[in-house]
Amino acid sequence: MQIISHSRRNAKLPRSNDADVVYLRQALELAREAAAAGEVPVGAVVVHDGVVVGTGANRTLRDNDATAHAELLAIRSASAALGRWRLNGCTLYVTLEPCAMCAGAIVLARVDRVVFGAWDPKAGMVGSVGDLLRHPRLNHRPEVSGGILEEESGAVIREFFEARRQ
Repeated sequence: MQIISHSRRNAKLPRSNDADVVYLRQALELAREAAAAGEVPVGAVVVHDGVVVGTGANRTLRDNDATAHAELLAIRSASAALGRWRLNGCTLYVTLEPCAMCAGAIVLARVDRVVFGAWDPKAGMVGSVGDLLRHPRLNHRPEVSGGILEEESGAVIREFFEARRQ
């Protein structure tokens, strides 16, 4: 998988803060757990008021479910924990740029902010293939910070696929 650096992105994204690194590292640990289970290594964490309220790691193979992406599982988990489907005041941390399905769910859940690690030039919908999260016609557009811990996030995915090719 080719990882595109932030410097090659057209979109200007806000810089990260120390908390972003802490929570994205938690998402990376979930991604590593997914890899150990044979899943594409993507992990996600939802944070509200400094507390992790939802987590997810890819489970498409284990659940035999194309929608079991880390972001969707973390959103479902956060909604259950908070007792609401609107995730206003929440930040989603995910190790890979969200796909179209996940970007749509992020918008519908009203997540305030998305922080992601590696860019996904084949399916990413936050600037790589398209930019669903910041589409001007949508009623909700979260703040986005991308390319945070980009090298580490990209390495987890590269190593997973390199091992599969051997």
